[in-house]
Amino acid sequence: MSEVIVNINGKECKAKEGEYILNIARANDIFIPALCYLTNCSPTLACRLCLVEIDGKRAYSCNAKAKDGMNVITDNEEIQKERRAIMEIYDLNHPLECGVCDQSGECELQNYTLEMGVDSQSYCIKDVHRPARHWGRIHYDPSLCIVCERCVTVCKDMIGEAALKTVPRGGDLVDKELKDTTPKDAYAMWNKLQKSIIGIASGEESLDCTQCGECTAVCPVGALVGTNFQYKSNAWELKKIPASNPHSSDCSLLYYDVKHTSIKDSQEKIYRVNSDFNYAPLHAAARYGYDFENVVEKKDEIAFAKVIDALQTKVDTIKFNSFITNEEALILQKLKEKYGYKLVNEDAYAFGEFLNSFSQTSGTSLYNGDLKKVRDSNFVISFGTHLKNDSPNSGYALNNALAMNKGAGLYFHPLGDKVVQNYSKNITQISHKVGAEEAIAYLILDLFGKDLPLHVSEYLQTFHSTVKKTVKQEVKETIKEIVKKVVVDEESKEEKEIEEEVSKVVSKMVDKEIEVDQNALFQIAGLPEDFQEILEKYLDKKDTFSLIGGEDLYTHPRSQNIAKLLGLIQKHTDFSVLLIPSKTNTLGVSLICDLDAQGGKYTLGYNEKADITLSALGNGDLDMPALNQQEGTFTSMNKRVVPTNVALSFKGYCLNDIANALGLEAEFTIDYTKELPTDKGFEQKEFDSLENEFDNSGNENRGYSLHVKDTTSDEVVENIETVDVLDGDIIYLSNPVHQFSPFTNKAHQLNEAGALYVSTEFLEAKGLNAGDMVKIYNQNASLVVAIKLDQMLEGKIAYLPTFDTKLDVKQFFADGFRFASVSIEGAK
Repeated sequence: MSEVIVNINGKECKAKEGEYILNIARANDIFIPALCYLTNCSPTLACRLCLVEIDGKRAYSCNAKAKDGMNVITDNEEIQKERRAIMEIYDLNHPLECGVCDQSGECELQNYTLEMGVDSQSYCIKDVHRPARHWGRIHYDPSLCIVCERCVTVCKDMIGEAALKTVPRGGDLVDKELKDTTPKDAYAMWNKLQKSIIGIASGEESLDCTQCGECTAVCPVGALVGTNFQYKSNAWELKKIPASNPHSSDCSLLYYDVKHTSIKDSQEKIYRVNSDFNYAPLHAAARYGYDFENVVEKKDEIAFAKVIDALQTKVDTIKFNSFITNEEALILQKLKEKYGYKLVNEDAYAFGEFLNSFSQTSGTSLYNGDLKKVRDSNFVISFGTHLKNDSPNSGYALNNALAMNKGAGLYFHPLGDKVVQNYSKNITQISHKVGAEEAIAYLILDLFGKDLPLHVSEYLQTFHSTVKKTVKQEVKETIKEIVKKVVVDEESKEEKEIEEEVSKVVSKMVDKEIEVDQNALFQIAGLPEDFQEILEKYLDKKDTFSLIGGEDLYTHPRSQNIAKLLGLIQKHTDFSVLLIPSKTNTLGVSLICDLDAQGGKYTLGYNEKADITLSALGNGDLDMPALNQQEGTFTSMNKRVVPTNVALSFKGYCLNDIANALGLEAEFTIDYTKELPTDKGFEQKEFDSLENEFDNSGNENRGYSLHVKDTTSDEVVENIETVDVLDGDIIYLSNPVHQFSPFTNKAHQLNEAGALYVSTEFLEAKGLNAGDMVKIYNQNASLVVAIKLDQMLEGKIAYLPTFDTKLDVKQFFADGFRFASVSIEGAK
């Protein structure tokens, strides 16, 4: 888009042609009120408060697109009159319960009522009873609802579930005589308000969605709140602690809302999580999985001494996972360099090896994509990840691209996903065979590659063959003319006449034998027969491309070659490539630590079960702080080093205490922030200098971006090798949408027992019911577990989770691949 100049209140503002005036004003610190509009979502024109004057004519700034030379006035007497009337009508019959309302103190209705100077009421109308509704973790009070439709919009345009809609309210109609005395936009808004309320799109009584809670975040009043937070605290009592999502690699900005537990108990606790919803959506685990702290009242000196002695005399390996900060990872690396410990981290090792192979062909040290690039795309491919469960925020970005950019997409995965399929009519879900990811990577190169290395081009050509196909070829008339003859006014024709018209058309078509290109990769990847036609339709007028890859690729038997193919895709196609790190700080750990493939004889585990264990879950030999009790940084999937802060105190030992006892010297863990390795892209910055916010333009001013370096590229890849076909029942290693680890499962709103998660199709095929016990077994392991129905899952592949420490599920996946062949039968 070309750059334009828009004059707003006498200020010249640079913008992109077609950008909404409201966003331009916000980016230039010019205030325009709006109750219904959300950045990155479509305008609804529900509130009409954003009324402005553009080149002498009234317009709504949320829906008006920038053109060069536009002159915008945001405030005059007429506009003020409209806005005040609108606010009076919003205040009309709104319950006067601000003293106990959960939104009071940060309520936009309160703010705008004061901003518009509403000190009297000019209107009245009879109210209608609107009973409150309980939707799982979400509480809806229609009496407080102003029908701004933010919840509807964010669920449709950002989250992709479209679980809410406006439904009939049953209120009295506005008296038509008021039309002459009420400002135009206020009258129109009032009519709509009286007719509508928010309801469940499916028409069911329960909310059939993933319960991410984003609707509660965007609600400007107290109509939609978290059930657990309702009537627990006033907003002004809460202390907001800026942090980063500790549960997954989006590391989204969030705020822990903290205050004392009660009048009798001064211990602070987290009451809820908040976010900058215009710029950073949160998934369910980030929103509800906040109280996973490790409560320790004092330092256990005996346990500490035992750990130090073991590290000095017996330990030769430290095993840990990626739910740690960059600074902790650096401490472990320094201990390795000082004492020679092996460092074992399975997911970061796999991801690091994948990145190394990727850089060999891409010519860069890291991938070039991020979530913003996905949102800005109009054609997106996802493969190697069960997106809804692995990375909900990546799914939100994909859906946002489809919704806002008239985009299209392809979603490859062996497990079917109703959520993804419902994103848009312009996304095709392809449930391919397990292990076909290498062929899919080659297919993408074949379809989109430019100036490919000669050996790759020649190899791809071996999949193509010419076949003859007999088709009906229309001779004399265009399809449009045929349709016009047969269909137009067909209701007025007798059935016999229609048959005669069809016969005439068919007689003008003849059989014709043509040559068509047949691509064997289509069959290998399990593509539908009409894939070529679908692709041509999807690619029409598309010019911005993103590819999302995930954890299935890093653990695949052919992971290193797939990585090289993705490197070629980044280098030789128009796709930006985003790789989803499998855990919160997998990317950071893979860059900072020199990891080992296997451990030694005596292992210390950090949040991993071992010979001696440090644990933030409270189940080890020495307690450690959880991530909501630490300050430090994570490296997000967006390749940003982002800060997180202490929400709750911890009175025990931390990893830095152990390091100091072993000869390292740092007063605080965050003293290591400035020592993160610059040769891996980090900067020498003090922790306290790192910002953690979005500006009004939506720019992410959080920490800093990693420096991506050029690497030597050889572009050598291998041919496809067939992966062993999995026999019998197939299971997948994955957590349900609201779980990521034992830490999310520790949170009181998310706590549950793990199970075998299955689809309705699986239950029908096996003759089982949800809640039944089944036995799962193969040559490596055996497990008896209950069945849970995942309503969003399609197909016959079930999945086992890792969040429940009582279930030893990794034994089924001995080779590291996320798919395994097992037998599943009803348990006696």
